[in-house]
Amino acid sequence: MTSDDERLLRRAIALAAEARAAGNPPFGSLLVGPDGTVLAEERNTTITDRDISAHPEQKLARWAARELAPEIVAKTVLYTSCQPCEMCTGAIDRAGLGRVVYALSGAQLGTLKPSGGFPPVPQDGPALFDEAQAPVAGYYH
Repeated sequence: MTSDDERLLRRAIALAAEARAAGNPPFGSLLVGPDGTVLAEERNTTITDRDISAHPEQKLARWAARELAPEIVAKTVLYTSCQPCEMCTGAIDRAGLGRVVYALSGAQLGTLKPSGGFPPVPQDGPALFDEAQAPVAGYYH
């Protein structure tokens, strides 16, 4: 962890405070380019946008994949106030970001909020393999 990493994490924490002040969950993130320039900042807006996917990490990963060349995306660093959730981690991986630096871990966050998270939704499957594989077969080759 460098002094630049700490400075940028402090900005992510400030963005989290701004999100909370606006009535949203307290999470903030920023995306830094290969030269150290802050490319974009986001705050959690799940409440004010009425969008359950409006996590700052998700928004920045989508922005990077849409607006930056893949070779630039691969050299970016995402600074975030808390370890990304599974949804955001998937978006970060798909976007191809280069690195993530976070302040609170998911386990640390769990100690700060009541009962952890959302109840799991039952899932049934796999099923109908022959039918389901037809549109997928050959796509990834």
